[in-house]
Amino acid sequence: MEQLLSTWNALEPRRRLIAVVAAVGVFAGILMLARIATTPGMALLYAGLEGSQAGEVIQALDQRGLRYEVRGDAIYVDATQRDETRMALAAQGLPANSSTGYEILDGLTGFGTTAQMFDAAYWRAKEGELARTIMASPYIRFARVHISQGATQPFRRDQNASASVTVTTTGGAMTPQQGQALRYLVASAVAGLAPEHVAVIDSNGGMVLGEDDSPTARTNDRAEQMRHNVERMLEARVGSGRAVVEVNIETVTDRETITERLVDPTTRAAVSQESEQRNATSTETPGAGVTVASNLPDGNAAAGDGRSESRDQTTRERTDWEVSQTSRQVERGPGAIRRLTVAVLVDGVRSTDANGVVQWTPRPEEELVALRELVASAVGFDEQRGDVITLRSLQFEPVAETLGTPGVTSWLAGLDIMSLIRLAALALVVLFVALFVLRPILKGGGGGGAAAAPAEDDDLMAGFAPMIAMAPGLSGEIDGDFSAGDETGEGADPVERMRALIAERQDETLEILRNWMEEPEENR
Repeated sequence: MEQLLSTWNALEPRRRLIAVVAAVGVFAGILMLARIATTPGMALLYAGLEGSQAGEVIQALDQRGLRYEVRGDAIYVDATQRDETRMALAAQGLPANSSTGYEILDGLTGFGTTAQMFDAAYWRAKEGELARTIMASPYIRFARVHISQGATQPFRRDQNASASVTVTTTGGAMTPQQGQALRYLVASAVAGLAPEHVAVIDSNGGMVLGEDDSPTARTNDRAEQMRHNVERMLEARVGSGRAVVEVNIETVTDRETITERLVDPTTRAAVSQESEQRNATSTETPGAGVTVASNLPDGNAAAGDGRSESRDQTTRERTDWEVSQTSRQVERGPGAIRRLTVAVLVDGVRSTDANGVVQWTPRPEEELVALRELVASAVGFDEQRGDVITLRSLQFEPVAETLGTPGVTSWLAGLDIMSLIRLAALALVVLFVALFVLRPILKGGGGGGAAAAPAEDDDLMAGFAPMIAMAPGLSGEIDGDFSAGDETGEGADPVERMRALIAERQDETLEILRNWMEEPEENR
């Protein structure tokens, strides 16, 4: 403390002012750094909201008295209150969904609404409900659905509907699998709408799935799936990153209809069979002549009736035979595999010899044959179709290792860049003030203090000189000790040497002080 006071007294007034200002600046910078470090960061609350939605959210935050920041189309709040704020706003129905659902039908009246108006309102409500369902996913920030139903024509047999879905994701581009899910969602909600007639468009990545869904796209997806399966199977044996697989599929792109009729002359089949049976019965009675005897009571007029009877029975059966024949109609669409080619490249075996040198050798032929059989089973190899599988073992070039890990990247991504920039700038200011303002001042003051140190030592020795002179024996020793310290360069502080000498010669020191106190004041 004494040295600090002596250094402060040795400074000039201008240097004292600069030192005070610099000390205050450094203190203020440290306080600001501590405040920034203890102040919670700002976290994203909502982003990509429409103007009306963002205004409602900001109004709710003002009513709750929460601190927030608006950066473009994003709203930030304190990180410690973000989750609680989201739940509170969700309880109030914020942010409100801009898509209008079936509630649009509540405003229709039965008197002033025509059939066309009701149909238009119904399809608007259907589109709004589908958009709400799609935006319920945490990966989708905004969605719009358009359904093209066309004019209703009662005498038209085929009325094909189509739809389009435009989405904005919260992260990367939408995958084809997610697009297929949206397809089936929309197609299931609209009667008569086929999934292939739904187009899915990502506002960030472009077209995900088109309405036509060409066979080429399906072929590429099938080839990619095969390649992934084969590569995963091979890596289980040769190691990760040591197998490269390429699959090429040639598909049938034409649509054909085959009508086939087979006639077998050696066999016949009964087409129809008809049976007919007829029975006929006839009775004939001839007429008798009129005579005298027939008129007498005892005559022979009724002796015989002369009646004859005949019966006729006919049976007829007819069977129609026809040669056996078979009719078949086959319709083949595009997409069937015409030819499959697979190219597989695997790395060899690496080993270290006695000298520590890494040696590379190709894989044995038996292992390559086994791997080829596995690949053939995985892709559905058909030799009659003309499929080809090429498997080779060649040396891979070493791949340079990439710096950084996904964990560090994700941790850096979660930091607030603006807060880090402000902290770094403030730290640089404090460091600049400490190095280029305080350090030169203290260094200059230290030089003045060092120059003044001998003077202070001389004053100290001058004050002790009368007392030392009263003890001649001790005076010589003290002078010898001080001169020895000066010659050897040790004991730079005379006060410390004086204290050490007093501790060693306590009796002589008390005698000197007693004599000095008993001496008359005028002699002192």
